[in-house]
Amino acid sequence: MIKKIKDILGIEGVKLELIIPEQIKTEQDYLEGRLLLSSQSPKTITGITIKLIEKYQRGRKEEALINEYLLSSMNIDVNLSLDKDNTEDLKFKLPLSLLLSEMDQFGKKNFIAGSLASIAKKLKNVKSYYRVEAIAEVKESALDALTKKPIEIT
Repeated sequence: MIKKIKDILGIEGVKLELIIPEQIKTEQDYLEGRLLLSSQSPKTITGITIKLIEKYQRGRKEEALINEYLLSSMNIDVNLSLDKDNTEDLKFKLPLSLLLSEMDQFGKKNFIAGSLASIAKKLKNVKSYYRVEAIAEVKESALDALTKKPIEIT
């Protein structure tokens, strides 16, 4: 009975760890990384989804607007059995497709336009935050395993 409750709540479930660079360049075509999976009890992974998400923030205080955009995603179909205290290592290459705002597109024209776009971004308090999420579908659990890691894109 206790084992069923633990499985439903994800206690002693699958633990995910993303190993990715802390910083990548916008010119890169893909993000290369590793996903470490471990569990304290035997579990079966049926699929893994890896996503790159941008949190785009602009404005100040009450007028602040925040949107999230899915920039890239990949699904990995696996049938992976995890044993107790055993770690699996999966390598992945997540294709990158970044969105450029109108200010960013204007700023890429030349040096002067880039400087004006930078000033406009500071005045409007425009910021982008990026994160990579990994979600593993666990057959024996009602809850999927999830991990998030921030990343800087320059």
